[in-house]
Amino acid sequence: MPSKNIIKEYIENGYYHIYTRGVEKRDIFLDKQDCVVFFHYLRLYLSSIEELESQNNPGARIQRFIPLNLSKEIDLLSFSLMPNHIHLQIKQYTKDGIIKFMRRILTSYVMYFNKKYQRIGTLFQSTYKAARIESDMYLLHLSRYIHLNPLKVNSAINFIDFSSYPYYLGRKKASWVKPEEILSFFRSAKRQDLKEVFSYQSFVEDYLEDSSEILGSLVIEDDIV
Repeated sequence: MPSKNIIKEYIENGYYHIYTRGVEKRDIFLDKQDCVVFFHYLRLYLSSIEELESQNNPGARIQRFIPLNLSKEIDLLSFSLMPNHIHLQIKQYTKDGIIKFMRRILTSYVMYFNKKYQRIGTLFQSTYKAARIESDMYLLHLSRYIHLNPLKVNSAINFIDFSSYPYYLGRKKASWVKPEEILSFFRSAKRQDLKEVFSYQSFVEDYLEDSSEILGSLVIEDDIV
């Protein structure tokens, strides 16, 4: 039987939880620079082409990424980097946006990682996993689950800084992080079951129900934090 969420059902305008981890559960971010580099690739692939072209002297390296840009095909709603795995919450507008994005960003990072640490071979275990999100409740609780993950990590790297949570709290801004769709639920009181929650931060940090239990095994791999 195939491993859970390997068989992917991609649709236009679909929402997905994408996650992948290091081969043999090995760490894939060994220092702060590794996280910074992964952020760099997120920015190159997901910032608008106009933004990339407007930079002063962008250089040949950035110019090389412009034809590979996917800012019109996917939105990155939330994410967190973890010592040995990655969580991404994505909305894709085209049927193959996620496929192209994951292939490009993972290949770019593996090439960087292998060169830096003088290694060869695969870095990520098997293929990445993808679970389609089909309700507002899952959409909200997945973002909460993703943002709670770094709070549990004891590491010299502050993984909260390498998640989308600071962008949701207004402490950082980047055009390639798209928090507005989820934050709109709290600003317009779209969900009656969140009426006692006054802010997104309160939802993440104070909400009593366990988001991982709400999401269940259809979305969360048993051995992924």
